Amino acid sequence: MTELIAVVTITLLAVISPGPDFAMVSRNSLLLSRRAGVVTACGIGAGVLIHVSYTLIGVGVVIQQSLWLFTLLKMIGAAYLIYLGVSMLRNAGAARVSGGTPPTAANDFAALKTGFLTNALNPKTTIFVVSLFMQVVNPQTSLAVQIGYGLFIALAHILWFSAVALLFSAPGINARLLRLRKGIDRVFGGLLIAFGALLAIAGMR
Repeated sequence: MTELIAVVTITLLAVISPGPDFAMVSRNSLLLSRRAGVVTACGIGAGVLIHVSYTLIGVGVVIQQSLWLFTLLKMIGAAYLIYLGVSMLRNAGAARVSGGTPPTAANDFAALKTGFLTNALNPKTTIFVVSLFMQVVNPQTSLAVQIGYGLFIALAHILWFSAVALLFSAPGINARLLRLRKGIDRVFGGLLIAFGALLAIAGMR
């Protein structure tokens, strides 16, 4: 029971902490649509499952102990975040609300891919998941229970970021903030570039 409480508590604290995932979900739900925000949240949950999967099969230990491999992951993640940030700055204000336009499979896939890559390439999530399973979860805990923990972590991400999407796409909030959409893209673009730059600096060190 103590282990379960620790996993739940640490997961919830990690999920609600601001980062690239929050930036992408809030931006997509605000400037694109509620559906885009929720789909992005689902992509984030899928990204979490990647971290959980390689941790459970033991690759997480290799990543944790291999400085060059972890540095490489940091640099790849940093490059992707900077790419997203630069794209937002270049297209600032170009986003349009879907309104009554029916969502397309291509748009859903783009949102899902963005959420997935933002999380899967985030080394902070690597650190969180690997550390949680290596330091909090008992080695004697059954594989079924550990898989259950992993599914809970992914579900917690989906539910939290779906709630964020619902908040930012609420009509009252959305209508006010959409007037500032060019500035919003610039702010979120700048934040992603800053996140990426910090990761790159940490990787070089």
